[in-house]
Amino acid sequence: MRIALGVTGGVAAYKAAELVRRLQQEQIEVQVVMTRSAQEFVAPLTFAALTGKKVITGLFGNEEPANVESAIEHIAVAQRIDALVIAPATADIIAKLAHGVADDFLTTLYLATTAPVVVAPAMNVNMWEHAATRENVRVLRERGVHVVTPDEGYLACGMTGAGRLAGLDAIVDAVREALRIQHDLENETVLVTAGPTCEDLDPVRFLTNRSSGRMGFAVAQAAATRGAHVILISGPVSLDTPAGVTRVDVRTTEEMHGTVLANLDRATVVVMAAAVADYRPVVSLSSKLRRGTERLRIEFEPTADILADVSRRKEERLLIGFAAETEHMAEHARRKLKDKAVDLIVANDVTAPGAGFDHDTNIVTIFRNDGGEQPLPKLAKIQVAHRILDEVVGLRRSMNRVGSSPEAR
Repeated sequence: MRIALGVTGGVAAYKAAELVRRLQQEQIEVQVVMTRSAQEFVAPLTFAALTGKKVITGLFGNEEPANVESAIEHIAVAQRIDALVIAPATADIIAKLAHGVADDFLTTLYLATTAPVVVAPAMNVNMWEHAATRENVRVLRERGVHVVTPDEGYLACGMTGAGRLAGLDAIVDAVREALRIQHDLENETVLVTAGPTCEDLDPVRFLTNRSSGRMGFAVAQAAATRGAHVILISGPVSLDTPAGVTRVDVRTTEEMHGTVLANLDRATVVVMAAAVADYRPVVSLSSKLRRGTERLRIEFEPTADILADVSRRKEERLLIGFAAETEHMAEHARRKLKDKAVDLIVANDVTAPGAGFDHDTNIVTIFRNDGGEQPLPKLAKIQVAHRILDEVVGLRRSMNRVGSSPEAR
């Protein structure tokens, strides 16, 4: 596989040298393209030594005088790469990409290529949080650009906050994702539930949980990347809709239950990643509950069991459930796998560091209904999503083999 790595002018430019090495370890051929300002931070010779290739530093080539071949070099590079990666990406380059400015080799290459694009921003926290940058990032994501969200921490400017270049693992994972356009789910319609549900006590109070929706959104994003038609049914979260995904927002468990069943006939794979409320108040008050001096007793009733209801209508669909546990994870996961008659249960201990709610990583074990199980190390949630979908692809292939065998016929 071949990629072009665009390096722009920021302090994090030095990290691009290690990124080159990491990509080479993935058997990826790297062609480095540097902006003028990037050369103030790292010399082109560094990347030339690492890649064994000429580093492109200008729109008309490095030769003097420019010739016809150098003048159209951006077209040649655009046609031969499998992905364009820009890391670090400054606020300036992100603005240019969003608005179609083509005033150097890198921005011209972006407009000329039809390959997947991965952008890893790095900048001051105020620049990252500025409305203009947010809007430019939104535009790029809507166009299908893979934006690797920057990390939070101490920045070179002395401030602390979001804006630090994402870890190299996250960037490499995004590149892997961009390059794995094998579309092994292109014949599937994947229905994914994500996020929490809310059950009202009164007009200002409700019962909910800590789910951020990130795991379900990662599954939706990964499935869309692999060619599936994706329906994402989400509770209240503050996440952007992944490119190519049809999203339906709901609030209560009852709304999610009805929306899932209404879309079930269209689905061939169902991934129930939402953390729905298991109980709701029997009575939702019409006016605010006032403070008193006596103890307050509230009666709760079970909500609809969405996973069980989908299981009863399963037919030939593949059904994946999730189990967020605080103790005896394996025992509870195996019981749920059997009781709900699902194909896979993805279980995690939400008390473990780096797992569960409000993390970009997760630590899960995938339990199969044939008795097998696959524990995974701590991975980015997009990586976990792809591992789950790898299992889905394997299950579908097994079903197709059985269905096409002479015994089945």
